[in-house]
Order: sequence, then C-alpha cells, then structure tokens
Amino acid sequence: MTYRIVLFIAFITTALALGGGLAHLYAIANKLDLPVDEYFAAQRAYDGWDMLGVVLSVELTAMIAAAVLSRSDRRVFRLTLLAIALVLAAQVIFWAFTFPANRATANWTEVPENWEALRRQWEYSHLAGALCHLAAFAALVAAMLVRLTPPVRCYALPPP
Repeated sequence: MTYRIVLFIAFITTALALGGGLAHLYAIANKLDLPVDEYFAAQRAYDGWDMLGVVLSVELTAMIAAAVLSRSDRRVFRLTLLAIALVLAAQVIFWAFTFPANRATANWTEVPENWEALRRQWEYSHLAGALCHLAAFAALVAAMLVRLTPPVRCYALPPP
C-alpha cells in the first residue's frame, strides 16, 4: 500500500511539473518573434511560478522513495532511477540556463542590451526542461506498467 501511495504522489507531482513545462513548449512559437514590449508583458504571466519548486521537491522525494521501495525489482528500480535522472537533468538545465536569464533581466522587468539572446536561452532551456520532464513521466508510466506485468520466465521445453 505504501508503494502505491508513493507512486501516486510521484505521478501527480510529475504531471503538475510537466504541465508547466508543456505550457512553455506550446507558447514558444508564439513568443519568439514578439517585439520587446510585448514579450516582456507576456513574461508577467509567469509571476509566481517559482511555487513549482515545492512541487519539484515533493516530486523528487516521492521518486526517491519509490526507487527505494522498488529496489528488489530491477526493472522498476531502473526506470524509476531514469525518471529521477531526467528530473535532475531538467533542474541542471534550469539553473544553468533559465535562472541566469531571469537574473540578467531581473525576472523580465529590465531590458538588457542582449535581451534577444537571453530570450532564446530562456525559451529553449524551458523547451529542453519540458522534454526532460515528459521523458521522466514516460519512465514512471513504464515503471508502473512493468510492475503490473510479471517478469517473463523462459523455461526449456522437455525433449519430445
């Protein structure tokens, strides 16, 4: 029962985190060509999204707990570790590319000279993070499906 609760929490929080990433993914084509004033106005829509940090903390905690609880089933364990690695990769991308763009623009309230390069950095880093989260969600789904499917055992047939 504990494993099911932990996995449920991992699924829900990964879906919530993926929702934010997909929002960026769907908006990127419309935002890349906006003029400076419109782009900076559009960025205000993301005010408060830093609260997703709480979701990410719960997500990683639940995934780690799921990995610990599934360590006796290598198939599930490996897929859960893959999901953890993908979420961590999304975080590396965020802190290496997205956060510096946020800082350089004072969270998109100040227009620096290189704002267009920062916009591309910000948008594409969110795209990469969204793809990492999508792959993490897929790994969790695969882990659940593997857990529901008993391992295939091959037995030699007796000679006729």
